[in-house]
This record gives sequence, C-alpha cells and structure tokens, in this order.
Amino acid sequence: MSVSGVDLSAVPAHVACVMDGNGRWAARRGLPRTAGHEAGLDALFDTVDGALEIGVQWLTVYAFSTENWTRPRDEVRFLLDFNRSILAARRDEMHERGVRLRFIGGRDRRLARSLLAEMDAAAELTAANKRLTLTVAFNYGARAELTEAVRRIVASGTRPDKITEHTIRANLATSDMPDPDMVIRTSGEHRLSNFLLWQVAYSEMVFLDVLWPDFSRTHLFEAVAEYQRRERRFGGLDR
Repeated sequence: MSVSGVDLSAVPAHVACVMDGNGRWAARRGLPRTAGHEAGLDALFDTVDGALEIGVQWLTVYAFSTENWTRPRDEVRFLLDFNRSILAARRDEMHERGVRLRFIGGRDRRLARSLLAEMDAAAELTAANKRLTLTVAFNYGARAELTEAVRRIVASGTRPDKITEHTIRANLATSDMPDPDMVIRTSGEHRLSNFLLWQVAYSEMVFLDVLWPDFSRTHLFEAVAEYQRRERRFGGLDR
C-alpha cells in the first residue's frame, strides 16, 4: 500500500511496535541470528521514515526486553554492542530528520557505561526535535516498570487512599507520553510479551504475519489503514 491509502487527517498519534521475527528470518536463510538483527535495523529506519511521511508523532519500539538476557550469551553481547554502534552511526541522521530519541528501561550494571553514554548523547543531541519522538524500550519490561512505579509511590509516603490511576501513571517511565493508539506486532505472534502493559489498555492491536526484517513503511501504512477502519469506543457503546 502507498501513502495514498492512508487518511492523513486521522493518523494515530502514537504507534508502538513489537519488532519480532529477526531470529526466524535468519534461520530460514541459514544465517546466524545476529544477521536477522542486522536486517531488522533497515526495517526500523524505513518505518521511521514512513512514520515521518504520514505524520505519526510518537513511535515506540521494543528493542531489548528484560527477558532477552536469557538468550545465548553471544547473541546478547552482539545486541548490546550492535545497539551502541548504531546509536553512534545514526543519531546525526535522526537529528537531521527532526527525530527526538528517547530511551526507557532499566539502567543497571549489566549495561556498559559506553552504551549508556551513547544513549544519553543521542537523547541530548535530539532533545529539542519535534517532528517525531522515537522511544526505544531497551532493557525494558512492563512488570519491572510497574514495580518501580510502586516503589517510588511507597517511598514518597503517599497514603494508600490517595493513590489514583493518575498517581501510578505519573510514576511510569512513560509519564509524559500519550498512550499508544495502536500496537503492531510482527511475525504472526498474538501477544504483548510484557510491553507497555499499563499504557495499551485501549490500544488497537494489529498483528501481522510478516517477520520484522521484511517489515517496511508499506506495512506501516497498511496497519494504519486497518486502524482507521476500526471504531474506538474505550468501553462505551455504539451511538
């Protein structure tokens, strides 16, 4: 599908993506799993360009989950080093496009200082950009995010009867972001895998059979067109 199939007056403000299928893409080609991650990078940046083309304001992608630490050590090491090199190579390109880069997830000792420094440098360089906010969920898990939010609320001394949904939301890593209007998951899997569990309460889910390295802006446009065919009622009734 081309951009002409999208109603540009009704584009979701915030799209979230579970970028799944890199390993299967590589296995089908007799390649190491790391080759799938490399191919998935092109899909990500084509998706960013597609989001810019149609006017998406927020794009959040699931890059590395808290569960990914259980993968083979060589693959984990590759992903950490790969993301660090990509940040260094692509942050200027994203800056030129007017993309603001942000990161959510744990910053624990398993992450090298050099990787955290690249994240901070990219976020600082692009902080004033307004065309699109690309949020990278790295070392992220929704349950961990909610647990940390509860810890902050308890530490603040807030009385139980004063805790509201607003209190919880204000203590999430995404407190200044709108909730996703739509979540896309690739590779034919139909689950969220611990991604933005609080935030997606009323998001539209679009599940695609395409593996992430084969995903492109065309698939993004198709997902947006599907989103536009739905009626969002947020628990209410048809009028």
